Amino acid sequence: MCYLHFEFIIFVIITKIMYQETLIEEIKKSINEYDSVNEAIAEALHISYDAAHRRTSLKAKFSLEESILLANYFNLSLDELYGKINERFVSVKRTKQIHNEEDLQQYFDTSYSALLPLLNRTDCEVFYSAKDVPIFYTLENNRLSHFKMYVWLKLLDDDFRNMSFSSYVPKISTIQSARKLGELYSDLKTSEIWDITTINSTLKQIHFYYKAGQVNIKEALILCAQLKELLNEISLKVIAKNGKHKIYYNELLLMNNNVLIVTPKEQSLFVPCAMLSYFNTSDIITCLEAKQYFDKQLYHSKLMNTSGEKEQNQFYNKLIQKIDALISLIKASEILDFE
Repeated sequence: MCYLHFEFIIFVIITKIMYQETLIEEIKKSINEYDSVNEAIAEALHISYDAAHRRTSLKAKFSLEESILLANYFNLSLDELYGKINERFVSVKRTKQIHNEEDLQQYFDTSYSALLPLLNRTDCEVFYSAKDVPIFYTLENNRLSHFKMYVWLKLLDDDFRNMSFSSYVPKISTIQSARKLGELYSDLKTSEIWDITTINSTLKQIHFYYKAGQVNIKEALILCAQLKELLNEISLKVIAKNGKHKIYYNELLLMNNNVLIVTPKEQSLFVPCAMLSYFNTSDIITCLEAKQYFDKQLYHSKLMNTSGEKEQNQFYNKLIQKIDALISLIKASEILDFE
């Protein structure tokens, strides 16, 4: 027992040293390269230069209170720092839950602010596992975009329980925030993995609210038409020769709407955790493992951009046939109801 207790003490001491070294290194990164880390720490903790030097030379340890003060002062995350010395520990951020349209607009704005620094970097690449039509495509100011907002709010805001789609008009500020987020994605280097089931969720939503009497037949048919237009726009990107927008077809692996953003210096993984809410982490090992998994998915997928015209048309037509089937179902249902 004494030997095991001694080993545990040694482990704790080593971990504290590693943690302190990591914290000091992150502080160095956050200050001007010509500034003194000792002076920066002395100023943050209100201690002398010599006392700060004892800590940076590891002759003295940061207390818990000092670690928190330093993290707050230099805008660092202690969770992320711990994750750098313990690969089994991953720090994640979770977006705020949405309860109304104001929250939805804030979600668009927050997502824009979080993505902009990454997406503005050169050689940025986005990997999207499309279980549903990627949200960036449905942030235009048209009825399909309004319908997606309506569906989200129907599921999240109790005040929308009895509201029909025709009576819902998004606020101008919400539309502007949505479009700003969508435009971020329009000119990026992207690799999306699709299946013919990718549009199923949207089709089910149209059909469900049509049958529930909250979307009339005219609106339902307009939504189907705009979904067709969207697929046509995506297909034109596929056949473009700029190589920016890649669509992969995979009918074996289950999609999950994960998004991985990769830049030469930083990666960020976004994992859905609830309706429109997600976990986000920049943990190096986690993002590397996510990239390896995406690479496996891509390997087992068919790149539509380099496929022949026949295969491209087959994939596109399978999606269009699904929409046409819903159109026929709605029209037939209308005739039966009339009779």
